Amino acid sequence: MMSLLYERHHRALYGFIFQMTKQKESSEDMVQNVFLRMLQYRASFTGVGEFKTWMYHIARNVLNDYYKKNKKTPAHYNVQDFEEKIEGGHLADTKIEKKQELKTLAMAMESLSADNRELLILCRYQELKYHEVALILGITETAVKVRVHRALIALKSNYIKIAN
Repeated sequence: MMSLLYERHHRALYGFIFQMTKQKESSEDMVQNVFLRMLQYRASFTGVGEFKTWMYHIARNVLNDYYKKNKKTPAHYNVQDFEEKIEGGHLADTKIEKKQELKTLAMAMESLSADNRELLILCRYQELKYHEVALILGITETAVKVRVHRALIALKSNYIKIAN
């Protein structure tokens, strides 16, 4: 049973954790820790909510423990990995302009708070629904919508400042 869950979810978990830490080995270790904790705390999953939500909640706890233990902050965001998932923006046709826009966007993401980066990673890269993110963060769906909206405004503001 656990091997099936691992096969289904380890790539998405790794992607989320790697985007937050930018450290391959640590991310791999943390994915393993998530699955160990899922085994350890399996009784806490009541089946009321979605499994994926419970899993990401555990992943966030593993990340928080990692940051506390290593006295680190979330890593910088690499926008180039998310090139296909950019919404509402116009990517230039030429490679040079496209590369510059991605670099500017990466810098704009780096200047966001860790909470805003995490929200955008969960909602845009991991493609979780707002109600799933709300359950993961322990807040209301409306609060998630407001925070994502504010994070996108901050991202846009940062992008414009950097681009000019």
